[in-house]
Amino acid sequence: MQDYRIQQANVYTDFEGLNALKTQARTDKESALREVARQFESLFLAEMLKSMRKAGDVMAEGNYLNTNESQAYRDMFDNQISLSMSGNQGTGLADALVRQLSPKVPGMRSDGSPLAGQKATLADYDRSVPPLSPRLPAEVKSVQQLAEALPVMADGSEDDAPLLARFDSPEQFVQTLLPMAQRIAKDSGINPRFMVAQAALETGWGKHMIEGESDSPSYNLFGIKADQRWQGDSVSITTTEFREGVPMKEQAEFRVYADYEASMRDYVDFLESNPRYRDVLAVADKPAQFAEKLQQAGYATDPNYAEKIRSIMNRDSLMTVSMGRAEAGE
Repeated sequence: MQDYRIQQANVYTDFEGLNALKTQARTDKESALREVARQFESLFLAEMLKSMRKAGDVMAEGNYLNTNESQAYRDMFDNQISLSMSGNQGTGLADALVRQLSPKVPGMRSDGSPLAGQKATLADYDRSVPPLSPRLPAEVKSVQQLAEALPVMADGSEDDAPLLARFDSPEQFVQTLLPMAQRIAKDSGINPRFMVAQAALETGWGKHMIEGESDSPSYNLFGIKADQRWQGDSVSITTTEFREGVPMKEQAEFRVYADYEASMRDYVDFLESNPRYRDVLAVADKPAQFAEKLQQAGYATDPNYAEKIRSIMNRDSLMTVSMGRAEAGE
């Protein structure tokens, strides 16, 4: 239901209705954008009427009815009529602005509708609490015993276990990365199994990771290159790109991350910040369509990229671990 203050913005002297748009934009970006576009159209029409009036002022010289007071009321009338003209269908300028600006608004498709998985308010987030497992007391005790056995550094903090630079098996790859993907998927809406499958394709199940000098790990799971927008570290390697269907070796710069979870979060940010992937994110909850649209959007040059991801998602190693975590209530 639209705020009554916004409806009152049809009167050009009511500034409270315009200020109410700020509040509406937090929960209903589509309606707020359309209302702002309509207001801009009314301003454009007001300037057009003003120019037309100036052209006619030459003919009004010497007219005793052409006074400062009459001009003030005339300007008030023009401002109000411009708002009325922009209402309903208007001139079409507001619709053109909505189509042009929608792709630039986070969380909106090109037609102005919200993206899948987009959270507008706190009420959109899942706040359900899973039931406690009867094994919890025993698990807590085992964790306490493990924590006591960990070495303690001089400053009293526990020494973190080193991240794996390579993985020995697909099962180890999935067991390590799937929990991270599931955490990130709660906000992005992207299927966590799809993220792990794409990472497996890009890294050969973690056996062919991108590395820098002295074999330093990059933790780059998705082969994202370091373009001009990237402000972090990068590493230059030789990669294979398909040009007109022909594989070719090329030298390219790739992004370097602090850990694997940072790579996953940057992958989501990379898709959400790039307008050409908006149609991809619209089907984030449908892995098969997501893979097809990701390839069509130009994420990779491999003509069989989408088919390879779908094939990996159906592998026993990914299916078994995913089902095991689901049965455990994770």
